[in-house]
Amino acid sequence: MRAPVELPHPERAELTLSAVLFALSDPERLAIAQQLHDGPLDMAACHLSDPNVPKSTKSHLMKVLREAGVIRNEPNGRGRILTLRREDLDARFPGLLDTILDAAGPS
Repeated sequence: MRAPVELPHPERAELTLSAVLFALSDPERLAIAQQLHDGPLDMAACHLSDPNVPKSTKSHLMKVLREAGVIRNEPNGRGRILTLRREDLDARFPGLLDTILDAAGPS
């Protein structure tokens, strides 16, 4: 059995405001970030508003968030753990993440 692949994540200094705002502009991606607000989650436990969304679409949503630097997506056994990159985002854009998540309301 193959080990899960390590995915590339941008360094803190590489995070851009436009990429973060774009990633959080989609309601489904924003909902994923809201679910991670209280701590890491197994990727399988993250849910979308429409349970019939194809797995490939869910993967794409995660990819956009990861490439923008909003989440970290790391192997964990046969699954993956998603973590909100709060520390990195707060260092680059103080208050932005909380402002967006608070304005969006409950997930």
